[in-house]
Amino acid sequence: MRVSIVLLISVSVLFFCSGCFLAEKIKSKDPYLWDFGKVKQAAVLKHTFQLKNTGKDTLIINNVRPSCGCTGTLVSSREIPPGGSSEIEVTFNTKGYSGEAKQYVYVHTDSPITPIIRLTVKAKIIKE
Repeated sequence: MRVSIVLLISVSVLFFCSGCFLAEKIKSKDPYLWDFGKVKQAAVLKHTFQLKNTGKDTLIINNVRPSCGCTGTLVSSREIPPGGSSEIEVTFNTKGYSGEAKQYVYVHTDSPITPIIRLTVKAKIIKE
């Protein structure tokens, strides 16, 4: 009986921990998604995304368009040489929001493979 309980607890711990590692891997797979977690309403959130050019030609950022007026952007460089990168700072003002919220930023490039990259920021907004 005691061995069964210990075995059950061990298996449960392994199961839950493997789920935690799996969730972390899934989250880290998408470099274009940032989850702020729980935040207070009216907080101004900022995250900087790295956009890396893995191609052989210079990548041009033609346009950066947020999905709403509550989201702002700042681009460090609109021309990214091969192997280089650019930082795109996304600011999300949560004033007037509550619950789960997602905002998007559309990065239009001259890439024939991925002409539009969608950056996503999300948060669970808690009223004070």
